[in-house]
Parts: sequence; structure tokens; C-alpha cells
Amino acid sequence: MHRILGSLLATAAVVAACGASAPTARVEVLGTLPHDPHAFTQGLELADGVLYEGTGLVGASELRELDPATGAVRRAVPIPEGLFGEGITVVGSSIWQLTWQDGVALQWDRATLTLLRQVPVQGEGWGLCLDGARLVRSDGTDRLHFHDPRTFAETGSVTVSGETALNELECVGGQVWANVWQTDRLVRIDPSTGAVTAEVDASGLLTAEQRADADVLNGIAHVTGDEYLLTGKRWPTTFRVRLTRQ
Repeated sequence: MHRILGSLLATAAVVAACGASAPTARVEVLGTLPHDPHAFTQGLELADGVLYEGTGLVGASELRELDPATGAVRRAVPIPEGLFGEGITVVGSSIWQLTWQDGVALQWDRATLTLLRQVPVQGEGWGLCLDGARLVRSDGTDRLHFHDPRTFAETGSVTVSGETALNELECVGGQVWANVWQTDRLVRIDPSTGAVTAEVDASGLLTAEQRADADVLNGIAHVTGDEYLLTGKRWPTTFRVRLTRQ
């Protein structure tokens, strides 16, 4: 049975660049699945029925393929030694994975999880998603950077109104969902203007006992319609949720 968590109602609207209040949304929990509590989740994406996860920390960073029904790890490959993995996104037959402060992005073969190449990136890597014909990258500030999905060359950027510490990203329907680092807030951004178009307060997903051993919310994967998977760094659970306006 679906249960609506009353504590997850967003409490305030974000003022967008145009001066209008962004709508707020609530989180309806539809179900849960196990998540590796040791995974320092940096990126999460569902593509063609396969759930992909990028994890971080030097010496522990991986690219993983998960079973979306059970959360079980099907395959996992370590990223090159000494690199700190960050956000991921699927582009056709490839997966791009950011690194934090290492100045490179990694391109993997999606079928074999074989590393194809490393390409230089100016600035830090945090979150990553594919918005139609371009990649969108966050760097922990108030900016979103745009990249060519074939070469990873930067093609532009935009400042997000009233927000900073933008982290994990998910591109959906021409908009960009971003987790605000060290919070349980999600904001939806219009990448053409940088305006915040919606906000979600996703606090309260974990119990107090689970929260004691977990880190921050940091995983957003679109499922279908208004349904998403949410998890975090060292979270024991992934939540399937529906985001609905108040």
C-alpha cells in the first residue's frame, strides 16, 4: 500500500529568477529495495531496465550495474587507481563517469563495463546527466556546465538562481533535477535560464537508526512519469517514490 509521508512536504517555495514562486512537491513512497550500505553513491541512473551506480572515495570508487528489482549488484568494476569517482550518465552505448578533483572524465563501454578512454575536464566533477543532445555537469557551486556528449568538450554554462552546492543530477523532460549537497532537498532547474522551477524536501526517508550510519542523500534516477528512485551515500535502502505537487 502506498504511504504518504507527511513530514516530506516541502515547507517553502523557492523564488525563481522571474520573481514567481516555484511550486513545491511532496514525496509519496511507493516501495523500497535494498542498497549496499558500503556504497558511497555519487550517481544513479536507470536506462533500458538496468540500474547503474557510480561510487566514490579513492580506492573504493566503482562503476556498478544493479538489478532494479532487488538492488543486487550484478557487475562492478573499479575505476583507475587513485581517482575519486563521481556522477554518471548513459549516452547510447557508453557511460560517462566524472571524477571529483582529478580533472578527467571516464568513458566506459556500456555492454562490457570496459574503460574506453579518459578525457580532460576543467574544474570539479559532481553530478552528470544527459539533456537531449548535451551533457549537464555540476561542480558543487551554483553553476551547471554543458558538454558535448561525444567529446566532453565544454560548450557553455548557466548560473542557477538562489542555489549552490548542486550535486547529483537527473535530466528529465528538458529540466534538471539536482540534489543540494548536505541536505535532503531536491530542486528542479530550467537549464536554459537557471531558474528553479520546483522544490522537494525529501527528509525523513531513513529512520533515526538508519540515519546514524548513513551519509547524505545523493542518488536520483528517473523511472517513469513522476516516479523516481532516491538513495544516498552509505544508505541501506533505495526508495521508489512519486513526486506530486501539493
